[in-house]
Amino acid sequence: MTRALVVKVTDGEDAPERCSQAFTVAATAVASGVAVSLWLTGESAWFALPGRAAEFSLPHAAPLPELLSAILAGGRVTLCTQCAARRGITAGDVIAGVRIAGAAAFVEEAVSEGAQARVY
Repeated sequence: MTRALVVKVTDGEDAPERCSQAFTVAATAVASGVAVSLWLTGESAWFALPGRAAEFSLPHAAPLPELLSAILAGGRVTLCTQCAARRGITAGDVIAGVRIAGAAAFVEEAVSEGAQARVY
């Protein structure tokens, strides 16, 4: 059975520590060889846009652009459909490799055999 980690991050600059923790856990899991799916929801939706991760700063934390790049290189990044729509973000706006999908896809990933889901 393949181990998988599904991480949903609901915060962005409004709760920087929680946001950074989600990205750090996801990137660390990728580096450890775990299949990772990171979901950007709520205020973290903005990080699906080019350059937005570079605007994020948290002392003593790994740079968000580096974490996001690592996750994109070895895992999957998904932007919530409703969160994107509420912010006027379309598939043409997002970073290459980011997909837009809804709750059904999240549930399918979160309950798949061998999956562990975490929400930050």
